[in-house]
Amino acid sequence: MKVPLLDLKAQYSSLKDELNAALLNTAETQYFILGPEVQKLEEEISKFLGAKKAIGVSSGTDALLIALMSIDIKPGDEVIVPTYSFFATAGVVSRLNATPVFVDIDPVTFNIDPAKIEEKITDKTKAIIPVHLYGQSADMDPIMEIAEKHDLKVIEDGAQAISVQYKDGRSVGTIGNIGCYSFFPSKNLGCFGDGGMVVTMDEELGEKLRIMRVHGGKPKYYHKMIGGNFRLDAIQAGVLNVKLPHLDSWSEKRRENAALYTKLFIEAGLAQEEGKLEFDDQNKVLLPKPIYKDNDLKNYHIYNQYVIRVDERDQLMAQLRANEIGCEIYYPVSFHKQECFQNLASSKDSYPNADFAADHSLALPIYPELTTEQIEFVVETIKEFLK
Repeated sequence: MKVPLLDLKAQYSSLKDELNAALLNTAETQYFILGPEVQKLEEEISKFLGAKKAIGVSSGTDALLIALMSIDIKPGDEVIVPTYSFFATAGVVSRLNATPVFVDIDPVTFNIDPAKIEEKITDKTKAIIPVHLYGQSADMDPIMEIAEKHDLKVIEDGAQAISVQYKDGRSVGTIGNIGCYSFFPSKNLGCFGDGGMVVTMDEELGEKLRIMRVHGGKPKYYHKMIGGNFRLDAIQAGVLNVKLPHLDSWSEKRRENAALYTKLFIEAGLAQEEGKLEFDDQNKVLLPKPIYKDNDLKNYHIYNQYVIRVDERDQLMAQLRANEIGCEIYYPVSFHKQECFQNLASSKDSYPNADFAADHSLALPIYPELTTEQIEFVVETIKEFLK
């Protein structure tokens, strides 16, 4: 039985007529950059998240980059980031000749550990970038308290977490100064290429971001600031306008799939409960834990990835792939071990939780169209390997 890590064709087939009509509309209107489709998407995303302003941009990476530019991050400034994330989180800091400063993660959520942030703050620190990794919110209350205490900006990396709610019901991305999202095709809300969005509750900052998106020009060809070419394509906005109304139902299906994985792993005797942190005879598979599940939230976790931790991870990955089961390591090399960051002082520090995650984590298929039989096959294959 084939079980791909992600089956985008299944999602496309369910919306084929609407998506094709959106593509054809772009061809017929010949409106390719920004325009009505982008404006509609910005309005719908703003309403969906409860944000004051939403600005469509060219990618999730560019969302982070323009966010840092808008708060005037300069060479020599320091920005605190989790050491365990997709490369863009730290890469955009270095692109501005600023310095990413690494912090270890919480071992349950994979998100930045707020208790370890303050010790990394110096007089050069200007911002914190918490990442809502795998589709679950970072613990934002203590992060915002630290930021307020030290007069720091907070840029939320919600690339994998659009629609996720924090424990008090606020959408991630609307809690800090700026929220950043990615619409890369593999995301829960994905377009047909690259695309992104920045949101803010600050109307003045939102206007600045909108101007910076078009090289900092307002009116056209007149520049009081330097921005970049961060414009969202109309064709991508059209696709997203079709998909957005389905996002909540897709997220619910991912949660159902996650619950089934958890149930099957426990019934197979491979795990006892979610959130265990040490391997033993009763916990050969360490399961992810949705920590805000009991807060009666609509979207406490959207499972952009379903990530387990196992010993002999690489051997298991080979076995799964031999059985035509898709899987992936997110992420095998934390920032503090990346070659390009070895000159940074924070790369010399210890990050045991990130190291453990990098060495043992494995993402399993979790997309909404996954069948019960496919999930059962994945768990049975893992059980056979771990015997």
